[in-house]
Amino acid sequence: MSYITSRMKGSVFLFTLLVSLISVQAFGQTVVKGTIIDAETKETLVGVNILVKGKVIGTITDLSGKYTLSVNQEPPFTLVFSMVGYNTKEVEITNGMTTLDMALTETSILGQEVVVSASRVEEGVLQSPVSIEKMDIIAIRDAPQASFYDALNNLKGVEMSTQSLTFKSFNTRGFNANGNVRTVQMIDGMDNQAPGLNFAVGNIVGISELDLESVELLPGASSALYGPNAINGILLMNSKNPFQYQGLSASVRTGIMDESGRSTPTTGFYDFSARYAKAFSDKVAFKVNVQYLEADDWQANDFRDQSLLNGSSIAGGTRENNPGFNGVNIYGDETSVNMQSIAQGLVNAGFLPSAALGIIPNTFISRTGYAERDLADYGTKSLKLNAAIHWRLNDRVEAILQGNYGFGTTVYTGADRYSIANFKLGQYKAELRGSNWYVRAYTTQERSGDAFAVGIAAQGINEAWKPSTTWFPQYVGAYAGAILQGADPTAAHSFARGIADDGRLEPGTPQFNQALAGVTSRPIPGDANGVGAQFVDKTNLYHFEGSYNLSDQIKFAEFIVGANYRIYQLNSEKTLFATDENGDEFTIAEYGGYVQGSKKLFNDKFKLTASARYDKNENFAGQWSPRVSGVFTQGNHNIRASYQTGFRIPTTQDQYIDLVTPQARLIGGLPLFRDRYNLTTGPVFTLQDALSGNFTNPYQFTEFKPETVKSIEFGYKALWGNKFLVDAYYYNNRFENFIGGQVIVQPAPTQSNPAARNVYSLPTNRTETIKSWGWALGLDYKLPKNYTIGGNVSFNTLTNLEELAETGFQPSFNTPEYRYVLNFANREVVKNLGFAVAYRWQGEFVWQSSFVGPSVSTQQLSVMPAFGTFDAQVSYKLKSLKSILKVGGSNLFNDGYRQAWGNPTVGTMYFVSLTFDEFLN
Repeated sequence: MSYITSRMKGSVFLFTLLVSLISVQAFGQTVVKGTIIDAETKETLVGVNILVKGKVIGTITDLSGKYTLSVNQEPPFTLVFSMVGYNTKEVEITNGMTTLDMALTETSILGQEVVVSASRVEEGVLQSPVSIEKMDIIAIRDAPQASFYDALNNLKGVEMSTQSLTFKSFNTRGFNANGNVRTVQMIDGMDNQAPGLNFAVGNIVGISELDLESVELLPGASSALYGPNAINGILLMNSKNPFQYQGLSASVRTGIMDESGRSTPTTGFYDFSARYAKAFSDKVAFKVNVQYLEADDWQANDFRDQSLLNGSSIAGGTRENNPGFNGVNIYGDETSVNMQSIAQGLVNAGFLPSAALGIIPNTFISRTGYAERDLADYGTKSLKLNAAIHWRLNDRVEAILQGNYGFGTTVYTGADRYSIANFKLGQYKAELRGSNWYVRAYTTQERSGDAFAVGIAAQGINEAWKPSTTWFPQYVGAYAGAILQGADPTAAHSFARGIADDGRLEPGTPQFNQALAGVTSRPIPGDANGVGAQFVDKTNLYHFEGSYNLSDQIKFAEFIVGANYRIYQLNSEKTLFATDENGDEFTIAEYGGYVQGSKKLFNDKFKLTASARYDKNENFAGQWSPRVSGVFTQGNHNIRASYQTGFRIPTTQDQYIDLVTPQARLIGGLPLFRDRYNLTTGPVFTLQDALSGNFTNPYQFTEFKPETVKSIEFGYKALWGNKFLVDAYYYNNRFENFIGGQVIVQPAPTQSNPAARNVYSLPTNRTETIKSWGWALGLDYKLPKNYTIGGNVSFNTLTNLEELAETGFQPSFNTPEYRYVLNFANREVVKNLGFAVAYRWQGEFVWQSSFVGPSVSTQQLSVMPAFGTFDAQVSYKLKSLKSILKVGGSNLFNDGYRQAWGNPTVGTMYFVSLTFDEFLN
């Protein structure tokens, strides 16, 4: 910890030193004032942003549409007038100009957004060198979904995995996953991952919609500028600057959630948020945000049999026709044994006559389980708090201190379903920013609260009531007795289960609740008092980075350089991660740097951009991530091509997990575990070889490496006739050193048990090259009278799926080949009244993950059916109240759907919201 503390002290010293070196230089003061109006309606515009070009100094128009700006510079200089939904204007201020009135025209054509994330410099979205999607304030406000995070589904090529109302994972271009570690989510430049999990927890501890200025999404490999783990894409969310967005705003959203399979099909939800920002002068401004949501969550209620034991099938398996039943969202029934093995033990102990072996079938039986709704905390809630102070040290430098804190309860899907109760995540940042540079330091503090694994909790309740060493012999003995009395096998199984389950703890009873509390209060895997299901994680992340645009020093081209340093401080209270020789959990250090250059050629019609990035994790060899792109522009037509690379460093758990589970000991892929458990001193074998008795082919360990991707992309984006926006791309990916799981068996014979063995599960790199490709097309057309119609379609597939299947490898592509979105909207059908509707559809696909039972995934029966949803909203602007009333609903056909195996069924959501904004025009 002293190492971390010294690093933090160093960063604070550096920050203080930089501040002290900045001086306020006043060459002479110029005051400009005026009034801003709408060019068509002649109404004054409130909250228009006025900035001095090339500096951070600026102001906004007040509630009367007036502004006054003092600049510590003599003319000439340029003022930039901007507002979402209006065309930006630049005006040069010359000597003698003290009054400047301005009329802004509403944006009337598509494709005029300005983006930053594609190249880390401002550029028009049409000229972006790579694929990019953006939602601005107006698009977020008009979306026909209850939240902006749900509206990400409308973007081209984006798919979601809904694990609960508040926990959704976004993905692009294949390899979707719950808790997706292949995508990166950033808020105001801070990586929003929970550092012990290495993925963002949806938006449960993210950003309040009232404070959200824009969302930019880069699908595909983005490591060249953003570093590790942006291998499938990156989502950047930018909050509102308190200088530019001032005043009080508040929103109340409520409604009902309906899905017929829930315990209570129809329930309410409540969502309140408020934001206040104020600039005391042109120098200092602050903001505070609060948002609280509460609801009864969607429920995981897939009760089909996924065991495939005893000849059952996913379609017809029930507890009645399959004694080895293992329901998808029923837990505790994963514990199963073969009846003959139990019978042999009873015969050897003298509890059954040897003749009984002839009537005991070669059949698996499983313990009776509990439904997820009886175990998980479905009382979802989310509290987001944010505060920031911005201080303009002079006209060129702005200092920012910011804190984001989130608290919530939700459910997510991993190898188990996890009830994340009272989860906490804090992010705290200090930043210095100029017009062409920034330095920032931030920390992320994760606290898992009362989180627990639902499946393990069910097993623990069963064991606390009656150990399996008692339950299974009772079952087999009762079955044998029933058969000897003349019962048929079906009746005998029913009788045996009744005997073994006599006195079983029933959900909701004090005894059940006491057993559940006991199991979930003990960390995994448990102690002498019983099984433990609690998930403990108090990992911290510390991050330092900076970037500088060299355009003032280098004129022939635009160059940007940047660097970062990151530390993971693992802390699971020695329950999840391995410890070193001193008994301390590990820290992990990473660093990286990049340089990017861009140059316009051929009369500025062609822009060439090239970048190179180097990253090093202390446990792995360094990684180079080059990117080259070119954009040819002819009028409003833009053709682009790019070569990109990306990589994914193994997660903190892939590196250092050391956890005993009922099935195996989970260990990291680093060499230290091979030495710690003597895996290289004697032969070990794959699980497949061990089960088949093939002990002639020992497993060979290889170097554990980061996963990489090489991507080629071609795109076309154009605006035809200022009314028809076309956006299309094609990509081709090659993944190498793909990280997957491997189960190995280590013989560990003893005198009493010569067949004893140790089972380990660890991440390894696959030797296969995984190839995928896809395309997407987006079309938007502006009709007369402000109507817009549009849509997008995307296609993603694996090129060498058959080749991979021959090796027995399942890459978990988890993505439908086709998905499309259709939308129709008008922001103002009649004065102040607007609407938007959207229809989304995706095809069926096979879901493969650690949550799916081995027999299910092997036979590829975990099919996620195709589904479509229809969303709509109507909004009315109450100008006298400075408010917008919005009424809408999602999945209005009320056809429940699931987006991943084991996840909840999503039903219909009806909502009404009232949003007040003091600066609403």
